Amino acid sequence: MFDVDDLYVLPVDEWIQNSVEWTALYLRPIFQAIKWPIETLLSFIEQSFQGVPFPIFILLFSLLAWLLASRGVALFSLVSLVFIAFIGVWPEAMTTLALITTAIVLCVTVGVPVGIFCARSDSVWRIVRPILDVMQTTPSFVYLVPVVMLFGVGTVPGEVAVIVAAIPPLIRFTNLGIRMVNEEMVEAGRAFGATERQLLWEVQLPLALPTILGGLNQTVLIAMVMSVIIAMIGAEGLGLVVLEGLGRLDVGRAGVGGISIVLLAIMLDRITQALAKPPGKQGGIMAAVSNLVRPGRDPVPGELELTSQSKQAA
Repeated sequence: MFDVDDLYVLPVDEWIQNSVEWTALYLRPIFQAIKWPIETLLSFIEQSFQGVPFPIFILLFSLLAWLLASRGVALFSLVSLVFIAFIGVWPEAMTTLALITTAIVLCVTVGVPVGIFCARSDSVWRIVRPILDVMQTTPSFVYLVPVVMLFGVGTVPGEVAVIVAAIPPLIRFTNLGIRMVNEEMVEAGRAFGATERQLLWEVQLPLALPTILGGLNQTVLIAMVMSVIIAMIGAEGLGLVVLEGLGRLDVGRAGVGGISIVLLAIMLDRITQALAKPPGKQGGIMAAVSNLVRPGRDPVPGELELTSQSKQAA
């Protein structure tokens, strides 16, 4: 009597197909405009990484890991990069690292301002939150379908998928970090005559910085996972090495790619974890990162007292 086979089936698949085809046909200039800065930045970073001789790159990366994290992370990075070079996948590793670096730059450029905007407006957050829910619950492979239809195949469309998948945690953590700032600190700032801009740069962002960097760590890890998945739409890098190995039943080739991906992921994870540690536990470069959100200016009345209270709260 109530057989499901007798029900009318909504042609949702046709609706989706038609809407995507219409979007790809009539809104192509918009997608080309989105694609251009990503392609330009990715090409620049990849050529820079590929152009540096590998011994110099290894030394520079290890030194950076030492400054940002610790001596142990620097030593691990040194050994890992040397190992990657000697197993024959150095160019592919640099392509993957360029993919991740480009994703980080663009996610920070877009995600942090959006997170700040969400934290300062409940109305905006009510709109953005369900969008982030959909983005974070969508299976990674599903991202490839609209990306292929709207941007085509290759490394740059793959980079678009990486950015879309990796940006939600950064927006959420930025919003959360700013909202978690003690309201008494904000009210004290207002009482001393600080403007909204000064409150953001001098109070909220410095106190929220560890939480924001925690979101950056999640963004890096998701980007690393997606760098493998996007090999299915022709993106180059270590993911393509793994995919080629599986396609040829060459377990050794796939294993080499997989090991290299794991080593890169651990290096980036340890470095970004070190950045997210509370003040006083990071390397010296952390002070420089903190100063990035503290534009230089003349002191305002009550600033010294407010700064002292901020340090105590941190």
